Amino acid sequence: MKTKVNIITVQQSDNQALLDIGYKTFYESFGPPINKEEDIQDYLNNNFTLEKINKELQNPNSEFYFATIDTQIVGYLKVNYANAQTENVAGNTLEVERIYVIKGLRGKKIGLYLLEKAISLAKQKSAELVWLGVWKENTKAIKFYKKNGFVTFDEHQFVLGTSIQTDFMMKLEL
Repeated sequence: MKTKVNIITVQQSDNQALLDIGYKTFYESFGPPINKEEDIQDYLNNNFTLEKINKELQNPNSEFYFATIDTQIVGYLKVNYANAQTENVAGNTLEVERIYVIKGLRGKKIGLYLLEKAISLAKQKSAELVWLGVWKENTKAIKFYKKNGFVTFDEHQFVLGTSIQTDFMMKLEL
């Protein structure tokens, strides 16, 4: 039997659930041994707080979506428009800032459903392209994005504690 994945809009009242899934999936994706524990904790303590999540949820140019199976949150997506984007990419663009899935459920197309939601949103907004940053060491994610039509067009720096990392910026023209 095929599992039904639902993509639902995150509401302000979902702030604690968003904080929990964000914290969990970031740690699962980039915690030790991939990065030092103190670097991960520094990043999480500065970026995954209720105050920060509430501010992000209130930004009219950012949207969050949960991926759920039954009532369990199994992943999430954050997209940015206009001045909410983390880089100044020319044109009418949509940024996929975050797309994460619980570690035990990766490879079950949940990430694809979230990516398809982002592309659908971009088309609704008449965006010219969808772009994102992906850590150059995250070969599985890079392969996933390339398989779905994204190409590398630039690089930017990502600071994780004391570690300065390089992300590939990838885009999909619509």
